[in-house]
Amino acid sequence: MAAHSQARHETTLTGSRPSPAREPEGAITGYLFKVIREQIPRTQEELAEDLGVDKSTLQGWESGRRPLSSTKAGNLVAMRRRLIRLGAPPTLVDMLSTAMDADLLLSEVLSANSAIIPLDEHPLGAWVLTRDTTHMIGWAVSGVLPGVVASCSTIPAARRGPVSSSPILEPGLRSRFFQNLRGAADAAERVSSEAALLRRQVWYLSSYDQEWNAADWFDGLRRRGALTTNPGWSPRWAEARSVAASLARQGDPTLLREFIDKSIADHDQAESANLNYWAHWLGLDRRPQKDDCFMTECTRPAWDATALLRELAVRLDRAVEYTDLYVHSIWALIISRRNLLDSDPYVAKELAGRVEVVLDDGSLSSESRRKLECVYYGLRAGGYSV
Repeated sequence: MAAHSQARHETTLTGSRPSPAREPEGAITGYLFKVIREQIPRTQEELAEDLGVDKSTLQGWESGRRPLSSTKAGNLVAMRRRLIRLGAPPTLVDMLSTAMDADLLLSEVLSANSAIIPLDEHPLGAWVLTRDTTHMIGWAVSGVLPGVVASCSTIPAARRGPVSSSPILEPGLRSRFFQNLRGAADAAERVSSEAALLRRQVWYLSSYDQEWNAADWFDGLRRRGALTTNPGWSPRWAEARSVAASLARQGDPTLLREFIDKSIADHDQAESANLNYWAHWLGLDRRPQKDDCFMTECTRPAWDATALLRELAVRLDRAVEYTDLYVHSIWALIISRRNLLDSDPYVAKELAGRVEVVLDDGSLSSESRRKLECVYYGLRAGGYSV
């Protein structure tokens, strides 16, 4: 009876029974390594000789059978430098560390069935993910190419034969990944703000599952009062932001627009939290964070406002489902930092070009259009119009 009870609890926490499918250990890192090799370019034989390893070792790295993370730290540093000297894009080489983090998280979520994991030790409940790590995981579970990889490489849309064009998991593993995610979220729902980080990161990663009806899921949570939030920042505020972003990713921007209007706009602490999170998400604040409390910092932020404006500006006309959040964040950032547009004329001119493109798009909400027009007139007044 006790064993049955424990098994039932384990299923509640993790969402599904183990699948016989083989779990990858270094699939994301291995595929990124292959992309790097092809950008140099080198064949497997050539690069193995350049790095002083056997071809079988290099093949093991690329397939994920021999995780690159198992390489001695000193050897890994030397290899990264060697790859750059051979002509590999430095940005992609730098992303190998991020890919290793993504592989570790992916493996831990997939193997969550093997033992009962306390919620405060769940891999998604003790570390705040960045965009690059999240997108690497998304690459493996949905095939969506991370922007940083796309900008530094040429990857064929489809390859001939059985060779994959992404590190995407096989269907059984993808199903287990998403089931385990939502199983953890179900268990975490019964816990207060202590599990807020776990819940919100689970919900956002779940939005990569196109077979998941996010709207119905979140409607159920709302009916149970699990998404209630008050104006101003709180752990629930951070959750609500992720829920709104998850629905926007799946094509419904309604909740995101409502969240901006009611839970960010005109609330100083929430405005600051939104910008702090952007800086962390985009990698401008490189401090590791174990929870969301860093969002509440309101004096002397650990990030550069000009750098944040640049990162938001270059994505403004490509944000698609998140356009409203980009527009509001750019508008709020400029208002909160005097003379920001004059701090880097190149960024201001770049922003002006993007603003004109987005203003020509008829899909903007009336509130986003109003804010973007304010930004546009500010740019014109400063002499930065295109």
